Amino acid sequence: MNAKKNLKMPNQVEEFNAYRAKMNDKILADDNKIIKRIFNIDTNAYKAGHLDVQTKELLGLVASAVLRCDDCIKYHLEGCFKAGVSKEKVMESLSIATLVGGTIVIPHLRRAYEYWEELSPLTPEGGTER
Repeated sequence: MNAKKNLKMPNQVEEFNAYRAKMNDKILADDNKIIKRIFNIDTNAYKAGHLDVQTKELLGLVASAVLRCDDCIKYHLEGCFKAGVSKEKVMESLSIATLVGGTIVIPHLRRAYEYWEELSPLTPEGGTER
């Protein structure tokens, strides 16, 4: 029983990133040109341009919440976190998403809030203790 207490259970951030990396590797290994191009467009779309990275990640977060895609919400929450977006800006953006998307977005809002809390003790570079 004591041995179980000492085991570190992965949190949802670690689980999400491990699963995403594993499946992306499998998908990309099939060498489908269309899929690779879509992944590339997604990566490049969130780089700084006329809009800064923080703004683009917040836009992605709002769109993901309105579309009710929990994986996309997590992806953009991490993007916001790594870009140094404040909790206040994230929550204000999620409030707009809830307004636009309606009350059906509230369960996604709850999960987004919970996921942000799990990101909070991490440093944007991926270490611990912010």
